[in-house]
Amino acid sequence: MAGVRRRRGGAALTIATAVLVTGCGGAADDDGDTGGKSRTAAEAARPEAPRVIGDGSTSFTGPQPGQPEATRLAPGERPPQFVVFSWDGAGEDDKELFSHFREVGRAYDADMTYFLSGIYVLPEDEAHRYDPPGDRGPGASDIGYLSDENVRATLEQVRGAWLDGSEIGTHYNGHFCGPTGVDTWSVADWKDEISQAKWFVKHWKTTTGWQDADALPFDYERELIGGRTPCLEGRENLVRAARDLGFRYDSSGIGRQVWPEKEQGLWDIPLQLVPMPGRSFETLSMDYNFMVNQSGPGSGDPAKWPQWERQMRDGLLAGFERAYEGNRAPLIIGNHFNGWNGGIYMNAVEDVIKTVCVRDEVRCVSFRQLVDWLDAQDPAVLEKLRSLGVGEEPEQGWRAFLAPPPAAQAGDGARAAARS
Repeated sequence: MAGVRRRRGGAALTIATAVLVTGCGGAADDDGDTGGKSRTAAEAARPEAPRVIGDGSTSFTGPQPGQPEATRLAPGERPPQFVVFSWDGAGEDDKELFSHFREVGRAYDADMTYFLSGIYVLPEDEAHRYDPPGDRGPGASDIGYLSDENVRATLEQVRGAWLDGSEIGTHYNGHFCGPTGVDTWSVADWKDEISQAKWFVKHWKTTTGWQDADALPFDYERELIGGRTPCLEGRENLVRAARDLGFRYDSSGIGRQVWPEKEQGLWDIPLQLVPMPGRSFETLSMDYNFMVNQSGPGSGDPAKWPQWERQMRDGLLAGFERAYEGNRAPLIIGNHFNGWNGGIYMNAVEDVIKTVCVRDEVRCVSFRQLVDWLDAQDPAVLEKLRSLGVGEEPEQGWRAFLAPPPAAQAGDGARAAARS
């Protein structure tokens, strides 16, 4: 396949310039669904023409730009160090952090995952269109709706992020946490919530009336392959629903810095416990969790902000170093576009991006890009990688650790001799 070379964190990657799109089979109806129709092999191999979908809110414009080719590790090859920066909620408000971190990503060759809250593209005067599961009334939400101006800005950033090469995932809709929240939802409730999150993205022209605005350049039915639940709650039934709806991963769990595995057909790629410098415990690799362990669930003494900023930055970097020098497990970092404690967590994350994404053999990627790579690997190699503990480097080195077993090597040699 023809390709061009692109530098990512000091390591050259091949970017495919021509990708065959097989889609989900069948010609899509006006809402992007296939109706269960099958396609012949010749039809599946034929690239699809750009087209507008549904009411014109979304469109199919071809393969996403700037995607690295997922290649299998060669025998004995050390895996790259993946780092995923992800953003819960992902709306563009007056702080303009969505657009800011897109600029940072472009400057440091970092693709990211933006978990869009569906109601962030729903105007507040159309809030009744959201009907949350359970006994909450139409329009109920534990996060606020955006102003029309910020809805426009969010759509602009979502469009640009996808064109940059980043992923648009989902943070679902109403962000209900606690004893009566998403942890009580059934599989059917989660399917309804996902369906509504998709609908808001696929029909923003209907809800806003902005018929002259440009469509989003992607088919959300194809693009949406994962998300993160509010407060990391409700995951058990969410995974069942997401599997049935064709998701490929979930990032709602709490885990350690080890290589991920599949659960019920989905890659389980949790947030991770990382060092909390100066403390005797580890905390979750997310801005909110650092804040709670510093000032509680709200801003604290401004005199401590510089110390707390260093603590989060150094904690994330410590997590990075022990993976980079150890088992090379992907580092998963979660964030919100926030101004907590004077914006110190945004400063810390930006410092981490600037520090790690330029390192040799480091790839700052989206979740989609990570699971594409994982799916391309030999399952036996992934099983070996999962045998390594947190920060554990293979005793005999990577070449010996990931070399084919002797029987396979002998078989390869025999086949080579037979061909000579």
